[in-house]
Amino acid sequence: MFRLLIVSALIATSFARSLPESEATASILSYNNVLQDDGHYNWAYETSNGIAFHEEGLGAHQANGGYSYTGPDGVQYRVVYVADENGFRPEGAHLPTPPPTPEHVLKSLEEIRANPPKDQKDFSMEALDATIARLRH
Repeated sequence: MFRLLIVSALIATSFARSLPESEATASILSYNNVLQDDGHYNWAYETSNGIAFHEEGLGAHQANGGYSYTGPDGVQYRVVYVADENGFRPEGAHLPTPPPTPEHVLKSLEEIRANPPKDQKDFSMEALDATIARLRH
């Protein structure tokens, strides 16, 4: 979760450096920040230059959120993301997507599923199933 904060700060810093002076002086129109006793939180803000950001989650375990802004080309960009034990996974129409997983890789993983290692203590069938499901989509 700390990495997410650092990455967000770096993106915001580089974005702010490339903005015209009027963008750098944008004001905050709304800001909410709620932290509950059980570790759940949510926060959101919106600025006068059209930037909006929101996130909710549970401590450093997981987060869901999204942000939008108008790029230098005048296009409205939107990103939604999930950050959890499987990493940071952003989605947006403008973001690149990975190529399909080669069939021979999926076949190899299916062979491992059919014949799991018997002497490997840290082998997890659940993790293998999750990987196969992720690679199929």
